[in-house]
Amino acid sequence: MKVRRVVTGHDVDGRARVVDDRAVEPIRSALMPGCAAYRLWGRDDRPRFPDDGSPRPAHAYYPPPAGSRFMINLIPPGELVAPPGLDVGAEMVELERQMPGAIATMEADDPGMHTTDSIDYVLVVSGEITLELDDGEQTVLRAGDVVVQNGTRHAWRNQGTEPCTIVGVAVGADRC
Repeated sequence: MKVRRVVTGHDVDGRARVVDDRAVEPIRSALMPGCAAYRLWGRDDRPRFPDDGSPRPAHAYYPPPAGSRFMINLIPPGELVAPPGLDVGAEMVELERQMPGAIATMEADDPGMHTTDSIDYVLVVSGEITLELDDGEQTVLRAGDVVVQNGTRHAWRNQGTEPCTIVGVAVGADRC
């Protein structure tokens, strides 16, 4: 999939302008064969306008409180099995470089299960995906379905036959 990101901002006179227009390369890892994550935009602070449209700090893959992230994820069908002989340690280091902090949200004993301190607005664009929650509760979602994920423990499982594309916006939240 090719993803093009167009960013607007304001010039010195306050007029709207396109300030960036380019392709976004996916994040891929041999640890998750067939998956692709497009990190489209993010910031660690609350926006203020007018804004010149330049990127703001967005260090971790998931946002801090008041921060946000915009992403597209492609999830292939079936179990994600790393190829034999893969240097898992080196792949983990590379994945941490590309998606800082994401690995720390994952549960080692339940692959794919994770919890983030964010409210996530997720749209299924194509394919089919199963949202799994605590105690194995599962909800099948198809193109056009939307999930509002309120900081709960969950996993995305593609039990279908085709890749699934989801688009998400994560807004950082405080956990009590």
